[in-house]
Amino acid sequence: MEILLLASLTLLTLVILVVLVGTKGNPLTLISHFHSFSAQVKENKIQLVVLSALIILVVLFAYAYYIMPHVNAGPVQPIAFSHRLHAGNKKIDCRFCHSYVDRSVHPGIPAVEKCLYCHSFIIPNHPEIRKEHHYFDTQTPTPWKKVFYVAEHVMFNHERHIKKQFECDACHGDVAGTDRLKRHEFKMGFCVQCHRKEEANLDCWLSCHN
Repeated sequence: MEILLLASLTLLTLVILVVLVGTKGNPLTLISHFHSFSAQVKENKIQLVVLSALIILVVLFAYAYYIMPHVNAGPVQPIAFSHRLHAGNKKIDCRFCHSYVDRSVHPGIPAVEKCLYCHSFIIPNHPEIRKEHHYFDTQTPTPWKKVFYVAEHVMFNHERHIKKQFECDACHGDVAGTDRLKRHEFKMGFCVQCHRKEEANLDCWLSCHN
Protein backbone atom coordinates (compact mmCIF):
# COMPACT_ATOMS: atom_id res chain seq x y z
CA MET A 1 0.00 0.00 0.00
CA GLU A 2 2.86 2.38 0.89
CA ILE A 3 4.57 1.69 -2.45
CA LEU A 4 1.37 2.49 -4.37
CA LEU A 5 0.92 5.74 -2.44
CA LEU A 6 4.54 6.72 -3.03
CA ALA A 7 4.23 5.97 -6.76
CA SER A 8 1.04 8.08 -6.97
CA LEU A 9 2.67 11.03 -5.19
CA THR A 10 5.73 10.78 -7.43
CA LEU A 11 3.57 10.75 -10.57
CA LEU A 12 1.52 13.72 -9.32
CA THR A 13 4.72 15.64 -8.57
CA LEU A 14 6.04 14.97 -12.07
CA VAL A 15 2.76 16.14 -13.63
CA ILE A 16 2.85 19.38 -11.61
CA LEU A 17 6.48 19.99 -12.61
CA VAL A 18 5.71 19.39 -16.29
CA VAL A 19 2.75 21.81 -16.14
CA LEU A 20 4.82 24.50 -14.40
CA VAL A 21 7.72 24.15 -16.85
CA GLY A 22 5.42 24.00 -19.89
CA THR A 23 3.51 27.12 -18.86
CA LYS A 24 6.62 28.95 -17.62
CA GLY A 25 5.25 29.17 -14.11
CA ASN A 26 1.78 30.35 -15.10
CA PRO A 27 -0.54 27.30 -15.10
CA LEU A 28 -3.65 29.50 -15.65
CA THR A 29 -2.63 29.80 -19.32
CA LEU A 30 -3.73 26.17 -19.68
CA ILE A 31 -7.36 27.35 -19.58
CA SER A 32 -6.95 29.59 -22.64
CA HIS A 33 -4.98 26.87 -24.41
CA PHE A 34 -7.76 24.39 -23.66
CA HIS A 35 -10.43 26.68 -25.15
CA SER A 36 -8.30 27.13 -28.27
CA PHE A 37 -7.78 23.37 -28.53
CA SER A 38 -11.53 22.72 -28.16
CA ALA A 39 -12.30 25.14 -30.96
CA GLN A 40 -9.82 23.43 -33.28
CA VAL A 41 -11.31 20.02 -32.47
CA LYS A 42 -14.81 21.27 -33.38
CA GLU A 43 -13.55 22.68 -36.68
CA ASN A 44 -11.81 19.42 -37.64
CA LYS A 45 -14.09 16.85 -36.03
CA ILE A 46 -14.79 14.98 -39.32
CA GLN A 47 -11.09 14.56 -40.05
CA LEU A 48 -10.46 13.46 -36.47
CA VAL A 49 -13.25 10.87 -36.62
CA VAL A 50 -11.87 9.43 -39.86
CA LEU A 51 -8.33 9.36 -38.45
CA SER A 52 -9.52 7.70 -35.24
CA ALA A 53 -11.42 5.06 -37.21
CA LEU A 54 -8.32 4.30 -39.29
CA ILE A 55 -6.17 3.96 -36.17
CA ILE A 56 -8.73 1.60 -34.59
CA LEU A 57 -8.85 -0.53 -37.75
CA VAL A 58 -5.05 -0.78 -37.86
CA VAL A 59 -4.92 -1.78 -34.19
CA LEU A 60 -7.66 -4.40 -34.65
CA PHE A 61 -5.90 -5.83 -37.71
CA ALA A 62 -2.58 -6.02 -35.85
CA TYR A 63 -4.29 -7.74 -32.91
CA ALA A 64 -6.13 -10.26 -35.12
CA TYR A 65 -3.05 -11.10 -37.19
CA TYR A 66 -0.21 -11.00 -34.68
CA ILE A 67 -1.68 -11.45 -31.17
CA MET A 68 -4.98 -13.36 -31.31
CA PRO A 69 -3.51 -16.63 -32.75
CA HIS A 70 -1.18 -16.80 -29.73
CA VAL A 71 -3.84 -16.17 -27.08
CA ASN A 72 -4.36 -19.32 -24.98
CA ALA A 73 -2.00 -21.21 -27.29
CA GLY A 74 0.87 -23.42 -26.29
CA PRO A 75 4.58 -22.74 -26.80
CA VAL A 76 5.86 -22.09 -30.31
CA GLN A 77 7.37 -25.33 -31.59
CA PRO A 78 10.37 -25.60 -33.95
CA ILE A 79 7.95 -26.85 -36.61
CA ALA A 80 4.48 -25.31 -36.86
CA PHE A 81 2.73 -28.64 -36.33
CA SER A 82 -1.05 -28.51 -35.97
CA HIS A 83 -2.71 -31.30 -33.98
CA ARG A 84 -6.08 -29.95 -35.12
CA LEU A 85 -5.12 -30.48 -38.77
CA HIS A 86 -3.54 -33.92 -38.37
CA ALA A 87 -5.59 -35.54 -35.57
CA GLY A 88 -8.77 -33.55 -36.20
CA ASN A 89 -9.27 -32.80 -39.89
CA LYS A 90 -7.14 -35.66 -41.30
CA LYS A 91 -8.26 -38.17 -38.62
CA ILE A 92 -4.73 -39.55 -38.18
CA ASP A 93 -4.58 -41.92 -35.21
CA CYS A 94 -2.40 -40.65 -32.35
CA ARG A 95 -0.54 -43.98 -32.38
CA PHE A 96 0.73 -43.39 -35.90
CA CYS A 97 3.05 -40.66 -34.64
CA HIS A 98 3.31 -41.67 -30.97
CA SER A 99 4.00 -45.26 -31.93
CA TYR A 100 5.09 -46.58 -28.51
CA VAL A 101 2.05 -45.41 -26.57
CA ASP A 102 0.34 -48.83 -26.50
CA ARG A 103 3.47 -50.90 -25.86
CA SER A 104 5.65 -48.78 -23.60
CA VAL A 105 5.64 -46.60 -20.51
CA HIS A 106 6.35 -43.60 -22.77
CA PRO A 107 4.35 -42.64 -25.88
CA GLY A 108 7.41 -41.75 -27.94
CA ILE A 109 8.13 -38.51 -29.78
CA PRO A 110 7.88 -38.97 -33.57
CA ALA A 111 11.25 -39.04 -35.28
CA VAL A 112 11.88 -36.80 -38.26
CA GLU A 113 11.68 -39.88 -40.50
CA LYS A 114 8.06 -40.38 -39.41
CA CYS A 115 7.16 -36.85 -40.52
CA LEU A 116 8.90 -37.31 -43.87
CA TYR A 117 7.12 -40.64 -44.38
CA CYS A 118 4.19 -38.51 -45.52
CA HIS A 119 5.76 -35.15 -46.25
CA SER A 120 8.35 -36.40 -48.70
CA PHE A 121 5.33 -36.48 -51.04
CA ILE A 122 2.80 -34.12 -49.44
CA ILE A 123 3.72 -30.41 -49.71
CA PRO A 124 7.46 -31.33 -49.60
CA ASN A 125 8.56 -27.79 -50.44
CA HIS A 126 6.48 -26.03 -47.79
CA PRO A 127 8.81 -23.86 -45.61
CA GLU A 128 7.92 -25.81 -42.45
CA ILE A 129 8.55 -29.14 -44.20
CA ARG A 130 11.87 -27.86 -45.50
CA LYS A 131 12.85 -27.44 -41.84
CA GLU A 132 12.16 -31.15 -41.33
CA HIS A 133 14.34 -31.96 -44.34
CA HIS A 134 17.10 -29.90 -42.74
CA TYR A 135 16.84 -31.87 -39.49
CA PHE A 136 16.92 -35.11 -41.47
CA ASP A 137 19.88 -34.08 -43.66
CA THR A 138 21.90 -32.95 -40.64
CA GLN A 139 20.85 -36.01 -38.56
CA THR A 140 19.47 -33.66 -35.89
CA PRO A 141 16.43 -34.70 -33.78
CA THR A 142 13.60 -32.19 -34.02
CA PRO A 143 13.84 -30.13 -30.78
CA TRP A 144 10.18 -30.36 -29.82
CA LYS A 145 9.20 -28.47 -26.67
CA LYS A 146 7.58 -30.56 -23.96
CA VAL A 147 4.06 -29.51 -22.97
CA PHE A 148 2.77 -32.27 -20.65
CA TYR A 149 4.52 -32.71 -17.33
CA VAL A 150 4.29 -35.39 -14.64
CA ALA A 151 6.25 -35.11 -11.39
CA GLU A 152 9.59 -36.92 -11.47
CA HIS A 153 8.58 -39.23 -8.61
CA VAL A 154 5.50 -40.44 -10.52
CA MET A 155 5.64 -43.34 -12.97
CA PHE A 156 2.77 -43.00 -15.42
CA ASN A 157 2.38 -46.02 -17.70
CA HIS A 158 0.80 -45.15 -21.05
CA GLU A 159 0.59 -48.78 -22.18
CA ARG A 160 -1.46 -49.79 -19.15
CA HIS A 161 -4.02 -47.06 -19.71
CA ILE A 162 -4.31 -47.55 -23.48
CA LYS A 163 -4.92 -51.29 -22.99
CA LYS A 164 -7.74 -50.35 -20.59
CA GLN A 165 -9.21 -48.48 -23.60
CA PHE A 166 -8.83 -44.98 -22.20
CA GLU A 167 -8.90 -42.38 -24.97
CA CYS A 168 -6.02 -39.93 -25.20
CA ASP A 169 -8.31 -36.93 -24.66
CA ALA A 170 -9.29 -38.28 -21.22
CA CYS A 171 -6.01 -36.84 -19.97
CA HIS A 172 -4.74 -34.63 -22.77
CA GLY A 173 -7.96 -32.77 -23.52
CA ASP A 174 -9.21 -31.71 -26.95
CA VAL A 175 -6.02 -32.44 -28.85
CA ALA A 176 -7.91 -32.92 -32.13
CA GLY A 177 -9.34 -29.41 -31.83
CA THR A 178 -6.12 -27.63 -30.87
CA ASP A 179 -3.35 -26.30 -33.08
CA ARG A 180 -0.63 -25.71 -30.47
CA LEU A 181 -1.01 -27.77 -27.32
CA LYS A 182 -0.87 -25.77 -24.10
CA ARG A 183 1.57 -26.57 -21.33
CA HIS A 184 -0.07 -28.65 -18.64
CA GLU A 185 1.26 -30.11 -15.40
CA PHE A 186 -0.68 -33.09 -14.05
CA LYS A 187 -1.44 -33.02 -10.34
CA MET A 188 -2.02 -35.89 -7.97
CA GLY A 189 -5.66 -34.93 -7.41
CA PHE A 190 -6.46 -35.41 -11.11
CA CYS A 191 -5.11 -38.99 -11.06
CA VAL A 192 -6.71 -39.93 -7.74
CA GLN A 193 -10.11 -38.60 -8.84
CA CYS A 194 -9.97 -40.67 -12.04
CA HIS A 195 -8.83 -43.82 -10.18
CA ARG A 196 -11.72 -43.47 -7.73
CA LYS A 197 -14.20 -42.98 -10.56
CA GLU A 198 -12.93 -46.04 -12.42
CA GLU A 199 -12.47 -48.05 -9.18
CA ALA A 200 -8.80 -48.53 -10.04
CA ASN A 201 -5.90 -49.25 -7.72
CA LEU A 202 -5.27 -46.45 -5.22
CA ASP A 203 -2.29 -48.03 -3.49
CA CYS A 204 0.54 -45.46 -3.68
CA TRP A 205 3.36 -47.86 -4.59
CA LEU A 206 1.40 -50.24 -6.79
CA SER A 207 -0.31 -47.56 -8.88
CA CYS A 208 2.00 -44.59 -9.40
CA HIS A 209 5.04 -44.39 -7.15
CA ASN A 210 7.25 -47.22 -8.32
